[in-house]
Amino acid sequence: MTRALVFPGQGSQTVGMGKALYDAHPAAKAVFDEVDEALGETLSAVIFDGPDDALMMTANTQPALMAVSLAAFAVLKDKGFDLASQASYVAGHSLGEYSALAAAGTFSIGDTARLLRIRGSAMQDAVGVGEGGMAALLGLDWDTAASVAADAAQGDVCTPANDNADGQVVISGTKAAVERAADLAKERGAKRAIMLPVSAPFHCALMQPAADVMADALATVAMNAPVVPLIANVTAAATSDPDEIRAQLVAQVTGTVRWRETMINMVALGVTDLVEVGAGKVLSGLARRVDGIEGRAIGTPDDIEAFLASV
Repeated sequence: MTRALVFPGQGSQTVGMGKALYDAHPAAKAVFDEVDEALGETLSAVIFDGPDDALMMTANTQPALMAVSLAAFAVLKDKGFDLASQASYVAGHSLGEYSALAAAGTFSIGDTARLLRIRGSAMQDAVGVGEGGMAALLGLDWDTAASVAADAAQGDVCTPANDNADGQVVISGTKAAVERAADLAKERGAKRAIMLPVSAPFHCALMQPAADVMADALATVAMNAPVVPLIANVTAAATSDPDEIRAQLVAQVTGTVRWRETMINMVALGVTDLVEVGAGKVLSGLARRVDGIEGRAIGTPDDIEAFLASV
């Protein structure tokens, strides 16, 4: 069996996530404590107790989801799971790529927390409130969704942001263009076109100021080669080269998250077992749409015990 560990992105957050891990396992508590220390604040209190609007702030959401993922991963390691010998690849959806790299030893937990705080703040600040938008186009294939975005742009920015699965493409850009695309998608056969309640238009050219910030931030952070290859968002291809990874993390801010292709490539590489580490079950759910791969989520003490019993 070839296994890949994957790490969730924004949208999987809920108040209270990770609290059972924190209470049950010293290894998990140590991760939350390290994140709090790195950020100089008790982000763990927001994660466990809210309020919801504070957790939903992008600058908090991104390091918070990483903290939960790395806490779950720390428990796995503490109980004897060895990534290098028991998995072949890692990947993460958008911010989850940083969680994947921290799990694989590329970044320290503290550096990852600081990078994601910078990333979240920069993405939030890149576009004025109300100027951008995102929409999920359901029931269209990639080519049709991309042509809808291009035709709706009309001189504005409107491009695919997330290619999540067959029939699920998220577009991003200026609010007016995305609204035009949502209407056009319905005319071209989309089952639904849903404007998303996001604080900024992620993964499009409007995020270039945030990409510039991340280029500077990543240039100063120590990076190791991951102990297993990363399948990167922007290429859907495996890499272990730190310089390539750094460039891909910068490109990822404005580029499309090619998750559908990532799953297809995993199958081509022989992956049959996909394990989502952290909050929620979004990525393991998307894996069900891909023939040849089975997904499961581990984010609670019981999940972890059941997983370890099976490997």
